Amino acid sequence: MSNFKFSKMNGILVPILSVIMGFVLGAIIMLLFGYNPVQGYQAMLTTAFQSPKSIGEIFVTAGPLIFTALGFSVASAAGFFNIGLSGQALAGWVASIWVGLSMGDSPRLVALTAAILAGVIAGALTAAIPGLLRAYFGTSEVIVTIMMNYILLYTSTHIVNNVIPEKFISTKGTTKLIGANVSLRTEFLTSISNGSRLNLGIIFAFIFLILIWFLMKKTTLGYEITAVGLNPFASEYAGMSSKRIIVLSMVISGALAGMGGVVYGLGTFGNFFVQGNSLSIGFDGMAVSLLGGGSSIGILLSSLLFSILKLGGQGMPILAGVPTELVDVVIASIIFFVGISYLIKLILTKLETKKEPKASKVEGGKA
Repeated sequence: MSNFKFSKMNGILVPILSVIMGFVLGAIIMLLFGYNPVQGYQAMLTTAFQSPKSIGEIFVTAGPLIFTALGFSVASAAGFFNIGLSGQALAGWVASIWVGLSMGDSPRLVALTAAILAGVIAGALTAAIPGLLRAYFGTSEVIVTIMMNYILLYTSTHIVNNVIPEKFISTKGTTKLIGANVSLRTEFLTSISNGSRLNLGIIFAFIFLILIWFLMKKTTLGYEITAVGLNPFASEYAGMSSKRIIVLSMVISGALAGMGGVVYGLGTFGNFFVQGNSLSIGFDGMAVSLLGGGSSIGILLSSLLFSILKLGGQGMPILAGVPTELVDVVIASIIFFVGISYLIKLILTKLETKKEPKASKVEGGKA
């Protein structure tokens, strides 16, 4: 029983210690370069929470991160890394905007549903490719998804420049803004956040946090995904089709990433513009999922932390004279400590095992 409690406490302590050590390392680096870390972090928090609008933007940034983090957690539960979240989100972004612009003045419910489904399906289809290759040919999903990121990046550029009808293009490489009938923004959310880009994307994110938790913890499919991730050979022996589960988990992962792209397109920006690099929400989503331990509540808290770091960092040069690059250093430091979480777990375990013999000796003496 004590071991169970300790392992449960470990799951809480490790991410907390990772964040603390990341901030400490960031502070040390600031000191080395002659900046005041206290003033830097004060500037970060002041900028992030200075008004209802800035708080609204925190949730705007967190929405897509939650979806890509959920996508990574589902794939991870099945036993493999989906590094293609950026490309899948990009596919969802392009598809949702294209369909949204094509809907014209259609009723809001019809137009919005069609655009969201287009983005989700696009993400799912692009993720199905590496899933099928992994399941039936044993290819490395890491290599395939990394290459897919580049394929989708340049394909999206080609689509915007040469495929989408000119009537939907504002300037070269940039589409027109979608209509209000297909936007995730609402007057209510805009008014309560003092004019921020807060949109229904964060509401959908909260809903999917619950849905994915239910899927993974309360359904047969979730059990099968976890079982295949732990031991595909034993799962096959128990009558599960590991190939089917691999493809299904990858499709679900891609659909969630595609939904992250939908929120980006229909909520955050309202259009699509050519990207020079892979979307950061893909790789940030991986870090959010790792920091949150793959759990819904952990992903929620981690996404909000990353949003605060990114948005608050914009005020560090103005209020404290600290370069924004140091914000990326703090984030990278946190990711680093999450990556070596096994070392933190090892230290905590050794500390616990040192206490146990003392406790047993006391009990023996009493006996």
